[in-house]
Amino acid sequence: MSHTLGTRQAQKQRTRRALLDAALELLEEQSLGSLGLREVTRAVGIAPTAFYRHFRSVEDLGVALVGEALESLHPLIGTAVSATGDAEERIARAVESIAGHVDRYPAHMRFIVRERHGGVQAVREAIRDQLARFTEEVAKTLAEDPVSAGWSADDLLMLAQLYVDQMIATGCLFLEAPASAGTPVTTSEPGPGDRARERVALTAARRLRLISIGRLHWLDRPADEGTSGRGAADIGTAG
Repeated sequence: MSHTLGTRQAQKQRTRRALLDAALELLEEQSLGSLGLREVTRAVGIAPTAFYRHFRSVEDLGVALVGEALESLHPLIGTAVSATGDAEERIARAVESIAGHVDRYPAHMRFIVRERHGGVQAVREAIRDQLARFTEEVAKTLAEDPVSAGWSADDLLMLAQLYVDQMIATGCLFLEAPASAGTPVTTSEPGPGDRARERVALTAARRLRLISIGRLHWLDRPADEGTSGRGAADIGTAG
């Protein structure tokens, strides 16, 4: 009896996985708001009524996709805001990590970018809530960096939001500049796609550099702004 239940459960999990994968593939060319339940079940090869054994609605499926898509972003936390190495090494590592993530999970990144401001409220809210939790994790990581000494919790959260927004924006730009597009495999000359990715990487590095410089001097603000200042000597030793 237990073997039969185990087999049924495994089959249910495979079908659920197939529905998620099919939906993600269909969403390459359309928004979640225009995706039909029958499109998804047809792609998987099951009856429309069987869909409801796994999800309450297409919106419910979309929320599940949000969880998967943003879960895959978590490993980027350590590399994007790591305290290891100097500022330029950190920036280069962060940009490389974002590019690699987009190459590995392009459909996930495209889904988040498109649906973050899309027409399905439940999915928008799920993305907002997940990104808020993600931002809090980044803030905790930043708090462990000696450069953050003296920062308030609110300021660390604001800085974390800047990093998260920049990661999403950079991922979006890499999506629009796919690897090796237009480049023959028999030549070592960079093609249009490679040059586009180089431009994205340079732009992302400049933006992260701007955030980094601003971070070093944030506590230099006048005392009447409500935050105690920090001397130039202290800033130099913190970097």
